[in-house]
Amino acid sequence: MYEVKRPWLWLGKKILSLMLGFALYALGNILTLYADLGMNPWGVFHMGISNHTPLTFGQASQVVGLVILLTSYALGTIPGIGSIGNMIFIGGFFDIIDMMNIIKTPETIWGQYIMLFSGIFAIGWGSLFYLRVNLGAGPRDGLMEGMVRKFKKPVWMIRNTIEAIALFIGYLLGGPVGIGTIITVLTIGFSVDFAFKVGRYDSKSVKHLDSVEVYKLFKDRNSINKIPVRKSE
Repeated sequence: MYEVKRPWLWLGKKILSLMLGFALYALGNILTLYADLGMNPWGVFHMGISNHTPLTFGQASQVVGLVILLTSYALGTIPGIGSIGNMIFIGGFFDIIDMMNIIKTPETIWGQYIMLFSGIFAIGWGSLFYLRVNLGAGPRDGLMEGMVRKFKKPVWMIRNTIEAIALFIGYLLGGPVGIGTIITVLTIGFSVDFAFKVGRYDSKSVKHLDSVEVYKLFKDRNSINKIPVRKSE
């Protein structure tokens, strides 16, 4: 734990990392979509909603994220700045990139697989850049943590159950399920783990600050020294 002499500069650097992470995560999602091999469970769910409503994929992601944040809060998880930003900006960046019309489905199957794995790789690095600032995990991770506390079940069981439900409903709504869905489920964890190792981020040893904690730290100038940061920050 080290002193932060310029708290607003400290927070500004973290927000820049958050934005980069959200943009990479959105890019990863859109690459998996246009690979046309099937998306991850949440992507299937969001696209399924988009298929049956006036909402774009990004807007569906934002609405679902808001509902999840509110549910997580009811379960006792206070969202962080990163959690709220995740809800807003990943979907927003997705729609911006999509409207630019610069990403097309490759004409060859090998090109599709390269695009799919590129998307998975981008999601891994996006996860690193937005999680390493310790300002809150995404809404879906917050929901998982809240349900683990509520139902006293293992993390893997809760996470798999949530994603299975999202995938099933998304499939019924016509979301893009395929071999890419299976590949994403099996490899996304490795992609995130690889980015974490290269970026030297240990998710088990960090303490994320929720929005209330950040507000209190800036309200009480004497408590700035209590911010859990690494020396390099």
